[in-house]
Amino acid sequence: MKWWHCCYRIIGAWFMLMPCLSFGMSVTFLNPGKSDEVFWVTSAHCMSAAAQSLGVRLEVLYSERDHLKTLSIAREIAARPPSTRPDYVILSNDYATGVEAIRILDAAHIKTFLAYSAITDSHEREKIGGPRQVYKGWLGSLEPKSEDAGYLTARELIQRGEALHLEGPDGKLHLLVIAGDRSTTSSLKRNAGMHRAVAEAHNVVIDQEVYGEWSRSKAKVQGEWLFKRYPGKHLVWAGNDLMAFGAMESWRAIGGTPGKDALFSGVNTSAEAMAAIQSGELTALAGGHFVAGAFALVMLYDYHHGRDFTDEGLELDRTMFISFDKDSAQRFDRLFGQLNFDRVDFKQFSKTYRPHLTKYEFSFKQLLTQK
Repeated sequence: MKWWHCCYRIIGAWFMLMPCLSFGMSVTFLNPGKSDEVFWVTSAHCMSAAAQSLGVRLEVLYSERDHLKTLSIAREIAARPPSTRPDYVILSNDYATGVEAIRILDAAHIKTFLAYSAITDSHEREKIGGPRQVYKGWLGSLEPKSEDAGYLTARELIQRGEALHLEGPDGKLHLLVIAGDRSTTSSLKRNAGMHRAVAEAHNVVIDQEVYGEWSRSKAKVQGEWLFKRYPGKHLVWAGNDLMAFGAMESWRAIGGTPGKDALFSGVNTSAEAMAAIQSGELTALAGGHFVAGAFALVMLYDYHHGRDFTDEGLELDRTMFISFDKDSAQRFDRLFGQLNFDRVDFKQFSKTYRPHLTKYEFSFKQLLTQK
């Protein structure tokens, strides 16, 4: 065979393979959490599995819950030589850092995408508009329906409180609320879901609502004085699992038994939370939203390969949370207890690999049904 015939065949095979290649697509995840914080580490592990599945180069940088560090990292990325900059940066609007981070990265012609927490504040909107408007490189956002988490956990708490007859002398259930923070969208929406469940119940009184800043230690201190101020039987709703555990420590310190004379709820999928829901110490638990970053990566992969998500909207708010019980917690432990998500083929969620898909299916329930 002539040598040029071989060349033609090789070139032809190359072009046939082109649609399946990622062309070195690179993404940086500007992780707002701490590098030892279970939720954000789980999120990063899940994103890494998605990146491996799709053939994407992924870099994860933690800002350690420091909003100034978030902006510092954004500046560092923007200052890199053009050849070493990522194609895309996924970030969250935790502590309202999204607008400034997008501005910094957009000036360096780096495309951005918000995951986990989007921009909903009207004042922020005046500065940034919508995706691809003021800042052309801000492509869009994907946010879990955080209100679901607040609603599911509060409703379960209330139903269980009624079943155990934990009403006070006034015949009502008394709820203490330890929320996340005052500015992050997901925190505000979880609170809204909780308030919706309370309003539906008609027999629940919120004694006090405080902000634990997602911290176990702060929630423990808050629990100490809350339980002194409001003696008696309690339902305790917490915006995440860490704050629930902090409050539980305070309850045990005064001789209480979580799950019996006081009921606690939380959000997230830490090993401790899974154990607590199985033992009954934790009454209600919602989680699964850590997949938002992995699914954001799927959307960017499709965008990078010519399948824009404009037909579904630029700012997606999708159901991802599930309510965990003993059985689903055990299944989670079996499948993902070591934070290994390699068994999940994220190509199944991609419109590039599955052209017949007309709508993204992003619920966590799909991952829990993996074999």
